[in-house]
Amino acid sequence: MKSFTEAKLDNGLQIITTSIPSDSITLLVLVGAGSRYEEKSINGISHFIEHMFFKGASRYKNTKEVSEAIDSVGGQFNAFTGKEYAGYYVKLAKESKEVAFDVISDMLINPTFDPAEIEKERGVIMEELNMYQDTPMYQIGWDFEKLLFGSQPMGWDQIGTKELINSVTKEQFMQYHDQLYSSTNSVISVAGNIDHDEIMDQINRYFQFNITEKKREWAAFEGYSTDKKVIMQTKKTEQAHLVIGFPGYKTTHPDFFAEKLLSIVLGGNMSSRMFLNVREAQGLCYYISSTVDDYSDCGHFSTSAGVDVNRIDQAVTSIVKEYKDLRDNPMIEAKELEKAKSYLYGKLVINLEDSQEVAHLVGKQALLQEGVKTLDMIHELIKKVSLEDVARVASDIMRPEKMKLAYIGPERTEESFTSLMDF
Repeated sequence: MKSFTEAKLDNGLQIITTSIPSDSITLLVLVGAGSRYEEKSINGISHFIEHMFFKGASRYKNTKEVSEAIDSVGGQFNAFTGKEYAGYYVKLAKESKEVAFDVISDMLINPTFDPAEIEKERGVIMEELNMYQDTPMYQIGWDFEKLLFGSQPMGWDQIGTKELINSVTKEQFMQYHDQLYSSTNSVISVAGNIDHDEIMDQINRYFQFNITEKKREWAAFEGYSTDKKVIMQTKKTEQAHLVIGFPGYKTTHPDFFAEKLLSIVLGGNMSSRMFLNVREAQGLCYYISSTVDDYSDCGHFSTSAGVDVNRIDQAVTSIVKEYKDLRDNPMIEAKELEKAKSYLYGKLVINLEDSQEVAHLVGKQALLQEGVKTLDMIHELIKKVSLEDVARVASDIMRPEKMKLAYIGPERTEESFTSLMDF
């Protein structure tokens, strides 16, 4: 991923193409239509409408026709909904690329939102909700964001409420589609062994959006919640699940890459502090990792773990101790930082051998940020991070008064956790 080419149609639609050595191409359409655009009464519509695009449109009348078109050329296709955008992609052999443009454009521009299909999909999404609620490793992350952000769109689950799933109508889908699925609120990102001019010709033929202006803005970030330090779900599990963390930085924060490197040092891989000291030395958990989740105007730094239900206190204490050690001694060793830099860059290089990953990286930046960074540009930003930068970030983020904990497992009291979180 050395370079990319950007363009914009007269209707405002952004296009970004990236040529990489690959026998496959990925066509990805990103739309500013995530759950941050919802009010409480329609929480979940962004995710539900994602499902409905696969149920039939003008040229491909139903799920069978959509699936057969992609399957017939051995392609892969899927979609996802986040807080700030939704994505729809097809990955296939470059010789069959026109199929991708035909199918995706029809889905997104000409959906029918058949009421009979809506009724059937209610059950599918309800089972998806049940699956997440029955899988603590998924649910715990949502619970942590609910605790961190509170009652605002940033704190709501993307999958939405049972009330919305059971009641949303065709008219609501059509209105939401009219408000956000527009040329000025979308980015088409294509990556692979491609020619930019050829791709532009296909986009001009297929992506003739009727709506030119988006009519709904996302909700402003209201700040981090200060109401509670702990959120708990009592559940009979073989393993207790925890997320312990702090408010973090937005995507464009000057210290964003220093924060990323700090998370790798702390718990980003199998040679990190959390893994070696909490899992290997004490055997307190099966999985443990520290991560950064970033959004346009907020973010968080956290460590998640699945721990022995008989040693929950010891696990919490050990995780908090690693935070405390960094807070009290934020100047990490030079070799730790260099190892983290090599790890982060190496992972990026491996991921970006995949046309799908390339399309997503550049497409997300084009949709949400001012300017797109290549891998080389990102590498330079990583290399510039100093020990002093990481120390400053550790001192800034790891403040005991900002620490929060989400928990799913056997019955506990909030006080039993808050007493372990003071450092």
